[in-house]
Amino acid sequence: MATALPTALLVVLLTLGAVVAVLAAGAGRPARAAEDVRTEDARIASGSGADAVELDTTLYLPASATAEDPAPAVLLAHGFGGSKQSVADDARDLAGRGYVVLAWSARGFGASTGQIGLDDPRYEVADVSTLLDRLAERDDVLLDGPGDPRAGVAGASYGGALSLLAAAYDQRVDAIAPQITWNSLTTALFPDDQGILEDAGTPAPTPRTDDAGVFKRLWAGLFFGMGSAPSGQAPTGDGPPAGNGAPGEQAGGPAGADPSSADPSSVDPSSVDQAAVAQALTCGRFRPEICAAYQDAASTGTLTPEVAAVLERSSPAGVLDRITAPTLLIQGTQDSLFGLGEADANARGIAATGTPVQVVWYDGGHDAGASDRVTADLRDQVAGWFDAHLRNGTVDPVGFRYPAPTGLGGGVGRVQGGSRVVEADEYPGLDGDPVARLGVALDGGTQPVVTPAGGSPAALTTVPGLGGIGAALSGGTLEVPGQFAAFASPELDEAVEVVGAPQVRIAVSSPTGEATLFAKLYDVGPDGTTTLPAGLVSPLALSDVSTDPATPTEVAVTLPGIVHRFEAGHTMRVVVSSTDQGYALPADAAVYTVGLADGAELAVPEVAGEVQATAGTARWWVLLGVVVALGLLGWLVAVLWGRRRRRADTPAADGEDVPLRFTGVTKAYKDGFVAVRDLSFEVRRGQVLGLLGPNGAGKTTSLRMLMGLIRPTEGRIEVFGHDAGPGAPVLSRLGSFVEGTGLQPHLSGRDNLTLYWAATGRPVADAHMDEAIEVAGLGAALDKPVRSYSQGMRQRVAIAQAMLGLPDLLVLDEPTNGLDPPQIHAMRDVLRSYAATGRTVIVSSHLLAEIEQTCSHVVVMAKGRKIVQGTVEEIVGTGGSVLIGLADDADAERAAEVLAGLAGAGPVERTDEGLVVDLGPTSRAAALTALVQAGVAVDQLTPRRRLEDAFLSLVGES
Repeated sequence: MATALPTALLVVLLTLGAVVAVLAAGAGRPARAAEDVRTEDARIASGSGADAVELDTTLYLPASATAEDPAPAVLLAHGFGGSKQSVADDARDLAGRGYVVLAWSARGFGASTGQIGLDDPRYEVADVSTLLDRLAERDDVLLDGPGDPRAGVAGASYGGALSLLAAAYDQRVDAIAPQITWNSLTTALFPDDQGILEDAGTPAPTPRTDDAGVFKRLWAGLFFGMGSAPSGQAPTGDGPPAGNGAPGEQAGGPAGADPSSADPSSVDPSSVDQAAVAQALTCGRFRPEICAAYQDAASTGTLTPEVAAVLERSSPAGVLDRITAPTLLIQGTQDSLFGLGEADANARGIAATGTPVQVVWYDGGHDAGASDRVTADLRDQVAGWFDAHLRNGTVDPVGFRYPAPTGLGGGVGRVQGGSRVVEADEYPGLDGDPVARLGVALDGGTQPVVTPAGGSPAALTTVPGLGGIGAALSGGTLEVPGQFAAFASPELDEAVEVVGAPQVRIAVSSPTGEATLFAKLYDVGPDGTTTLPAGLVSPLALSDVSTDPATPTEVAVTLPGIVHRFEAGHTMRVVVSSTDQGYALPADAAVYTVGLADGAELAVPEVAGEVQATAGTARWWVLLGVVVALGLLGWLVAVLWGRRRRRADTPAADGEDVPLRFTGVTKAYKDGFVAVRDLSFEVRRGQVLGLLGPNGAGKTTSLRMLMGLIRPTEGRIEVFGHDAGPGAPVLSRLGSFVEGTGLQPHLSGRDNLTLYWAATGRPVADAHMDEAIEVAGLGAALDKPVRSYSQGMRQRVAIAQAMLGLPDLLVLDEPTNGLDPPQIHAMRDVLRSYAATGRTVIVSSHLLAEIEQTCSHVVVMAKGRKIVQGTVEEIVGTGGSVLIGLADDADAERAAEVLAGLAGAGPVERTDEGLVVDLGPTSRAAALTALVQAGVAVDQLTPRRRLEDAFLSLVGES
């Protein structure tokens, strides 16, 4: 038996080695170069005259890039509201793969000067050409010709559009990888999804806005708000939560460089043009023409030719035919700002000229940050694309990837599952073979739809940066009764996986001949639960519709592009509403009629492909076999290790006298954070120990380790002499209340206590329920539902729960939270009385006065370490400075003489409160006796320093 454990461990290690080999073989990716990356910061001048700026740049240089062996380069652009710091991790990743990477803060952002031109070809795009010139001057960058570096451009959102435009305007760009970006800012901010692109044939074609559309008010306001912040108040992300900025970064140039960089609080009204100040406050860092366009759109909610001209100048849509650089388009399925249709339009426009295009959809976007796994996979995709086109590597034959909707417990509005992807050889429709569409029958008569005056109240479906608001509403969005028409399919006989933008035809009439509507596709479960995939809607700006409900106008509608699996037994429900909180709405009230067009059905796109495991993994059945084998081996090791631990867990000889002992305990996390470091202390029977420390000191982490909820990284925790690891039998002698009450709100206080004790499996008689209920002191409220309790009442029930069974060691974290002063006083008596029975109490609290009055001993922590341990008297000071109040001021002289004569006493100070003296080694009791014997009437004798003073001093010193 002595060799069984090592043998089992050896088998496990060998099996793990096999797993690593399988995973490596399945990855199919070259190993990332393990080399040092150094950086060079520089400010690069770009532009001329009034448009001249200085760009703040950082160059990431791999050790492998030399004059003898130059490397391709990648320009890395950031998202709106970010800076070069936002892409630092991506830059280091690419540099670690052997690329020379240049990251920079766009004009108007970070430490770069100038004003935001919104990816204007005259400004931001011209800046890219300047940076390419700079790269061409380096001998460690590979050149295709004089002044022509081998270079790719990548970026997300604002940076993604910049990469597209740069490739269109500068033919030196050799490959691009734009992410979650736009095709047309006009279509993105003024969408109008009426119409069906019959000839597109792609999964997510979105109608392009011409001269009308519904203003995306919330997103546009957030977008403009980011850029209009004064210098020093720059926002920190490209729309929440996909943040691309760094907190505290300065935006714009030095003060005085332009009106947008002025600090309004420092403006001298007598010396500054008031119009310029107003411009700075209103427009921030935007160029004036962009500011004017936004103000026009925000005030009117309409798309004017002037506004369209500004937006289209910054849109790749009009120059896609110029792009010859192979393009990897990455778009998120959780994105109400730039939906899948934007990438679809870019793919069609670029591929039309024969340029290679690959399309990747992923589970994330402006409304939901990607997981670490997905982020790593996207980095691999981008690097692989550049490897293929900048290093003449093998071109990835996969033309389209999207997250596989598995239907396994996906969250509200999220792609279900998401741990796998589907791969297809081509993005459907680019090669002339259109995407397949399944017809789904719909039913529902013509229905009146009210639009309220001023558009309020409005339906609530999507909040910028938060995606489907249904996640906060337990699966449902907020549709206002009377403001929508609904059309449902029969229950599905089999699951349907929708990959792209469904289409439907409706019939509409309006008394004014115009209507603003919002179409969306819900997933309705058998129990009536509704889910709006990704929280997406399709706005419709209708004009010239029939005013006669008897002869409505037929309208073709393209619904949002989604990736969603409708399970068998579910129904598809098309909802057409008159309002949506995220958009500009008509001011006048009206009643529309909405119905289905004759013979209309829902056409949903389906894309065939091969389901792949998570990037870098082997076939699922191989992994399953390995996991099963590991599980069996793990079980064997656990059994053997448990036997060994039981043999080794001989209790310490003084275990019953020392209920708790920490010995060299450290808790470190994988990210390097150390919550507790080398903590050692012990608690004796009958003590009430106070665990003190500021927020982040490691108190709660220490208690959680004590309770066996988490394991220490190093060291040992003993409870009554036994190891206190997770599941240790000795923990049954511990009662605890840490981090929340955990009570069931629908049950009464009594039922909560009964249920908790029943879960322990111990006899009811051992619970001492009556004693615990007496501690709670709830009276008749004990039999009322907990949801009706105040916070203080919940706290008392939780403490009574911790005392069930009268545990020998009681651990309480902030037990007086929510209690009023009388209840706190009563709690103090309870804890002292509890310890007086020979049991031990540990209390963690921020209320230092309560610790001083309740506890006999104290451990003070700061930054995960123990600062000091001792009795309250020792911490405050056994002798030390005391304040002596006299009953008669005439005794002051005689009292001072007595105190000065005490051995080791310091000088006596007279104050308005009384006499203050440092007693040194003399105890307060001895000093009091000496005064009384000298005939001095003492009114009070108290420590000059309270526990709070001692605590602040100790923590400050640490």
